[in-house]
Amino acid sequence: MAKTFFVTGTDTEVGKTFVSAALLHAAGAQGKRTLGLKPVASGCEQTPDGLRNEDALALLRYATVKLPYAQVNPIALGPAIAPHIAAQQAGRTLSAPRLAGLCRGALMTPHDFSLVEGAGGWLTPLNPREYLSDLAAMLDIPVILVVGMRLGCINHALLTVEALRGRRLRLAGWVANQLSAEAMPQLTDNLETLSARISAPCLGVVPRAEAPDSPNVQASLRLASLFD
Repeated sequence: MAKTFFVTGTDTEVGKTFVSAALLHAAGAQGKRTLGLKPVASGCEQTPDGLRNEDALALLRYATVKLPYAQVNPIALGPAIAPHIAAQQAGRTLSAPRLAGLCRGALMTPHDFSLVEGAGGWLTPLNPREYLSDLAAMLDIPVILVVGMRLGCINHALLTVEALRGRRLRLAGWVANQLSAEAMPQLTDNLETLSARISAPCLGVVPRAEAPDSPNVQASLRLASLFD
């Protein structure tokens, strides 16, 4: 049976895509058929093939199952702003049921391990009533939380975990992503605090690196619990 997870973060720019790509590569190295989805993305660039998002392209690059771009990122929006605002400017309406349907269609492709990556944090709005968290709930899949290791991350992480519990969604694990080559002050203490308060396994403490398939990044990941 395929394993599918929703990837969210404690904020924007905390490395959701980097970690997602690293997880896809690690699973692929274990012989798993992998695919990654970025159902909605803002900050897309115009190309001869249409709007393209660098995060979605990274997921496509590191997945072993090569879906058409339109399935990986069906809603591509130009401005690098909140998706619901970008959609309004483009005269479009974002809908959690519509996104869920698009994801389910792509996930019908045979695979063993897949990731659906959100945009921004857990409560990124889609419209006046819905959030990206509604997409995770409609898909009814476990969540992987990417924690950007910087001042304030404990509060952001625990608030996200509390919100997950409120939706009765399962946190499959969390990843501590180091955002700079220089470790944050008291990194070990912060990791211990998070581990003591998050009742889900830490899937890795990812070092700052140039690429998701870097040996030191891959060595930092622990995927075993995702396949239990």
